[in-house]
Amino acid sequence: MTEEINTQSTRNLVAIANQFTQLGQVTSVKAFGSGNINDTFLATLDFSKEQNFVLQRINTQVFRQPQLIMQNMRTFTEHVHKRLQDIPLSRRWEVPRVLLTKDAQDHCKDADGSFWRAISFIEGSQSFDSIGDRSHAKEIGYALGMFHNLISDLPPEKLADTLEGFHITPLYLQHYEGVLAKTSVSESSEVNYCLKFVSDRQVFAHILENAKSEGILPLRLMHGDPKINNVMFDIVTQQAVSVIDLDTVKPGLVHYDIGDCLRSGCNPVGEETENWESIYFDTDLCQEILQGYLAVAKAFLTENDYAYIYDAIRLITFELGLRFFADYLAGNVYFKVKHPEHNLARAIVQFKLTESIESQETQIRKIIQDMK
Repeated sequence: MTEEINTQSTRNLVAIANQFTQLGQVTSVKAFGSGNINDTFLATLDFSKEQNFVLQRINTQVFRQPQLIMQNMRTFTEHVHKRLQDIPLSRRWEVPRVLLTKDAQDHCKDADGSFWRAISFIEGSQSFDSIGDRSHAKEIGYALGMFHNLISDLPPEKLADTLEGFHITPLYLQHYEGVLAKTSVSESSEVNYCLKFVSDRQVFAHILENAKSEGILPLRLMHGDPKINNVMFDIVTQQAVSVIDLDTVKPGLVHYDIGDCLRSGCNPVGEETENWESIYFDTDLCQEILQGYLAVAKAFLTENDYAYIYDAIRLITFELGLRFFADYLAGNVYFKVKHPEHNLARAIVQFKLTESIESQETQIRKIIQDMK
């Protein structure tokens, strides 16, 4: 996605981008990516070994302590860089680096007080919004497994929890109930479908958090948003080379990541479809993603971890639908929307996907069992 940006704001963007350059000058700044939270741009330099870098304005409505995000990012990217030096890999794998300003800061603020940061761009790579084929799926799983593996020996308490409550399904349920209590809902068949869907599954919302509080599932570091378009592929080899969008890395359960990766990866028609009859969870893709993931993640997973993978896939899909639906009821305050019903439509996609997951529970559990 590249949008025309007016001349004045382009000049401002170039001035901000230039604060992060050590060599050369920024020649252009273009809107980049399709994220729902931060504003992301690609800056291009006239002279440098690395011709591009990513410039971002952090959404401080969502990330209220952006300094902590930068501290986290520096902690775990430095940890991973060190590990990559110690364990030579047989293939390309990169971690985005935090770029510092000319006065050695990891961010800068503009005249409006907006919080800006810059991250290295993974050159010669691309991302996809949906999975092209089965080899792609295995690579997506490998990428998440590699990401988890490289941070599995970093103690979770070394990172601040920058988004308290993020991926804690019972808290989203609580928020939803609060919104529902003070909203006059204009009913329609779509809204009624969503209301019933949530009410039928309330008990199930606690399954992972209960396992965590009982010590059945261990606290680790997780990515927090491992959608398939956050995996970068080498343009030439078509192998996964990086996982990006690292703001949500925090202490949590890897199950939320595994579930989210499968939720976004095994939905061939994508998150924005309005053809709800065509939505299904593709178990062939599920098998490939898990195979890629477990090839690397076997190193740190426990017996209990395997037992909760199915629940994680079902729960995270339900959770995202719940978040979209609550945001729709609240008047679209969190997710960017293109039209007033956008979050309602997005919620239905996730709920239909949840139904497809539930209808294939036996098969999904068998896939997981057979891979142990």
